[in-house]
Amino acid sequence: MSAIAPDAGQELQPGPGWLRQWHRWLLMSLWVLVQLSLLWQHHGPRYVNDSGRYLAYGTRIAQEWHFEHDHNLRYVGYPLFISFWLKVGAGWWGIALGQMAVAGLAAYAFYNTLRRLTPNALDWRPAALATAALIGWRDAQQFNVYILTESLFASLTILSLWALCRAYRTGARGWVIFGLLALLTGIVRPNGFVVAAAGAVAALVGLRQQPGQRAYRRALLGLLLLTPVIWVILNKLLLTFTLVETYLRGEIIYGYTPWVVEPTEPLLLPPAGLAPVLRLGYFIVCNPVHFTKLALLKGGLFFSYIKSYYSWSHIAMIVVFIYPCYWLAWQGSRATWAWLPVRVFLVAVVMIQGAVVMMTVEDWDVRFLLPVLPCVFALAGIRLVTLLPRPQRG
Repeated sequence: MSAIAPDAGQELQPGPGWLRQWHRWLLMSLWVLVQLSLLWQHHGPRYVNDSGRYLAYGTRIAQEWHFEHDHNLRYVGYPLFISFWLKVGAGWWGIALGQMAVAGLAAYAFYNTLRRLTPNALDWRPAALATAALIGWRDAQQFNVYILTESLFASLTILSLWALCRAYRTGARGWVIFGLLALLTGIVRPNGFVVAAAGAVAALVGLRQQPGQRAYRRALLGLLLLTPVIWVILNKLLLTFTLVETYLRGEIIYGYTPWVVEPTEPLLLPPAGLAPVLRLGYFIVCNPVHFTKLALLKGGLFFSYIKSYYSWSHIAMIVVFIYPCYWLAWQGSRATWAWLPVRVFLVAVVMIQGAVVMMTVEDWDVRFLLPVLPCVFALAGIRLVTLLPRPQRG
């Protein structure tokens, strides 16, 4: 996968011998400590606003194998996950511990993926540091104890990255595994399509790199033929989301009234009867100033990570740690030694998720940024390959 073949100097194993030998155990210990601290802080599984409807839906699936329609259908993957633990009698603790187990598997896959993306297969340091960031940054782990979709969504995003990375070597079988994981991610929550969309972009880039580009042209033709299906899916996804009404309220953060944008001129509303996608497009085209203000503020707030009601210590940690990770991630996205489709996938997840927030609304907490953080840490880890000093012969 690397664009750089290891040379004699790179074959040396870097880092202190004891740390090289024990770093996996140290990462595992850190992961366990973080999970225990979350359970201690929240006194077990955490029930919050949306938990009730997921639990009710999961209970109906477990007891009656009943699936809902309309809005809740977009979350069917998570109630299915819940229904398993309810069916075996594990209850809330089973759900939380199950999420932790999947998150642990994702962290392991994340480490192995970064090792594959490192030119020198013996250099464990970039993968270890990126994985330490994923495990040690509390916001990236905190939803493991919440009865919400975020933990499973983030974990499946990481596992999709792992499958995409393996597909480079395993061929068709690897792409099938990636497709299945992308599908699972897509049914966990409505914006789960971000992973499938990013995967499609990465696959197209990979096909374009092949000689002759015959497969690339066929894939483009296939996407063109699928346009009606994509149109139907988009309208179904938007059917129960009142985006235009959200724009009228001027919301930046969902349900947070201190931050709203009032229109400076009368707004033109779409006529009744339009399909959801056309309704949204009509509002954007006819009210470009108001929409642009909302979108830029939501996007800026999303990527800035900072909210006015965060503690000063939390804000300081974000500035000191996350912002440098952003810079490293930007550098890592241009690193030619890592397989291009993987870099495209990581960047696409970040950008598409950001676009979704700009089109909809930002969240009170870090829920919408959560699936982006592993991608940022992965790209930052790729950049660390050239920043860390090479081992020298003694």
